[in-house]
Amino acid sequence: MPLARLASVTTPTAHLGLGLAAVGRPGYITLGRDRDLPAERTVEALRERTHQLLDAAYAQGVRYIDAARSYGRSEEFLADWLRSRPGLDDVVVGSKWGYTYTAGWSTDAERHEVKDHSLATYERQRAETDALLGDRLDLYQIHSVTPDSPALTDRELHARLAEAAARGVTVGFSTSGPAQADAIRAALAVTVDGEPLFGAVQSTYNVLETSAGPALAEAHDAGLTVIVKEGMANGRLAEPQAPEALRALARETGLGCDAVALAFVLRRPWAGVVLSGAATVGQLTSNLHAPAVDLDDEQLERLTSLAEEPRAYWERRGQLPWH
Repeated sequence: MPLARLASVTTPTAHLGLGLAAVGRPGYITLGRDRDLPAERTVEALRERTHQLLDAAYAQGVRYIDAARSYGRSEEFLADWLRSRPGLDDVVVGSKWGYTYTAGWSTDAERHEVKDHSLATYERQRAETDALLGDRLDLYQIHSVTPDSPALTDRELHARLAEAAARGVTVGFSTSGPAQADAIRAALAVTVDGEPLFGAVQSTYNVLETSAGPALAEAHDAGLTVIVKEGMANGRLAEPQAPEALRALARETGLGCDAVALAFVLRRPWAGVVLSGAATVGQLTSNLHAPAVDLDDEQLERLTSLAEEPRAYWERRGQLPWH
């Protein structure tokens, strides 16, 4: 599978990837965007910021880049970067379909994205992704599968996804919400002609939301590449709003709260790729110190104690404003 190429990368940051959710569109729910992004969030300003991040990530050993149809113009920005820097054949590209971006490059739209896991949406968005990324696409994921998603039972959709897999694209899915574990286990049971359909799963996992851990371990054991998103809990684990226990550990290690939080995720044996959602090069550089954080069992236990009840976590996430 294309993601297996990550295993051959020998830099310390091989298992850290860069997600473009925060810079592909002017509005998102991550905290601190007023501070992190240019005052004028024009298309060209965010294209330039995305390219700066991609250059810095590649220079520091990052080889997996994550986009989505609903991340504004993230696929376009990534495609431009790849075209302008030929020869980067070791970059692994993932994207997602299932949400349509509807904000019209505004931060105060009534709806920023619309979810639809139908076959018609897959066909439309796959054509859109192909037009931008073409044969650079390695992984195509169903965006935010939940246990009641029709994507888990639509056999015609499964057949089309299997066709894509036969042509060399890894088919995956991402999850969100308090029932991530149920969605993961349901997806593991999806087969086409007796063969498992999915080769990768991307889920939210961080010190505040650990409920998907056992199911992600099962997915890893079943042969799926596990990608972790929202390791920083949409900014809740960054200074200055990070919990005191995390800030104390950061002081002990001499590194940032972000590096400690991501190190916690990197210690999971099933975590294949852990995404940085950095919006600035400084944030990215700090995130990439995570592999250097050596947490002992007592420190890990202190972080584990910060976990919230899943429904409470997702309710709070749902209240974060788009800004």
